Amino acid sequence: MKEPGRKIQLTPYDDLFQTTDPNKSEPAGTIEMLPLDQLHPFPDHPFKLYSEDRMLEMTESVRQSGVLTPILVRPVKDGDGFEIISGHNRVEAAKRADLSEVPGTIREMDNETAIIAMIDSNLRQREKLQPSEKAFAYKMKLDAMGRRAGRPSENNCAQVDHNYSGKKTRDIIAEQTGESGPQIQRFIRLTELIPPLLDMVDENKLAFNPAVAISYLNVEQQCWLMEIMEKEECSPSLTQADHLKQLAQLGKLDYPVLETVMSEPKPQQTQITLKQDRIAKFFPKDASPQQMEETILKLLENWYRKRNQEQSSPGR
Repeated sequence: MKEPGRKIQLTPYDDLFQTTDPNKSEPAGTIEMLPLDQLHPFPDHPFKLYSEDRMLEMTESVRQSGVLTPILVRPVKDGDGFEIISGHNRVEAAKRADLSEVPGTIREMDNETAIIAMIDSNLRQREKLQPSEKAFAYKMKLDAMGRRAGRPSENNCAQVDHNYSGKKTRDIIAEQTGESGPQIQRFIRLTELIPPLLDMVDENKLAFNPAVAISYLNVEQQCWLMEIMEKEECSPSLTQADHLKQLAQLGKLDYPVLETVMSEPKPQQTQITLKQDRIAKFFPKDASPQQMEETILKLLENWYRKRNQEQSSPGR
């Protein structure tokens, strides 16, 4: 392995964001200037780079001031260079700004610790994540937690992890992300979608809950559905998606049946409208309507969960 650059004095990134078990002692790692040609992306990194507008803004900032917060890396095992745990966007901005090196915290990590650190740091830093990013991030973390506990990864979300105070792994992730356990499981189901359908979820052309139901169709059935959606310029309602899921699980879903279900009239839904001028004061000025909607739904979900816990507590 090539020798990294000079050592510098900066606050380690991992001191700013806890990425490991707080009850477990981990070496703090060292901070050095790392040549960009020695940095490699994390395998199967589930997060996309920032939008072009944001990346241009970040690049200009890096060009003027450099990379102020060290990235987090681990040495490549039996190889040359370092694997990026956190800082893919900073590295990309540094490349665009024609820098040759960036500050980085070097830490030895096993695969499971590295995956969990990579997922946690990105979930903390990013204000907006697409459904596909959450889906693969939650799945990678859940699988890593399952392997760390010595259990097969399949269906870990429904099993109890005795290394985490008897809680289900999906519920551990739920507590850390502010999602509910079932919502974590629904996001993970999206990883079963074929890429074109998952892209439609990210682009808001396919609603989240119907997409979860569709994930139970096999690849061929999903391809049929995609063909019909493109031909008819439509997307399935939740009722239609649930019907397709039931037929697929019964082994009764072929192309003609799928066409019939998709031609069924969609039930009229009651629309609830919140005027933006009434709720805008509760959000940052640059918040999009979609971000507002997601925040409101998350608050309602937390309120609903808390209410149910209070109603089921002793003495009520």
